[in-house]
Amino acid sequence: MTESPPPVETLTYEQAFAELEAIVAELESEEHTLDEAIARFERGQTLAKHCADLLDKAELKVRQITASQTQDVEEQTEDVN
Repeated sequence: MTESPPPVETLTYEQAFAELEAIVAELESEEHTLDEAIARFERGQTLAKHCADLLDKAELKVRQITASQTQDVEEQTEDVN
């Protein structure tokens, strides 16, 4: 009996990306029935969206940190003048 994969939303970016790479390799091997290939493709689409969402969140966080640090520097510069 095959283990069902963990829910996508519980995966880190690295885990999701690694699984996505494995799915791509599996699909390229063409050793699946059509139903299996469709199921793997659907999982891959979900993983790709999850990865994109995690990257968007990381980018937002970096922008917030950068903006905060820029504001701190500007405030310090104003204090010096």
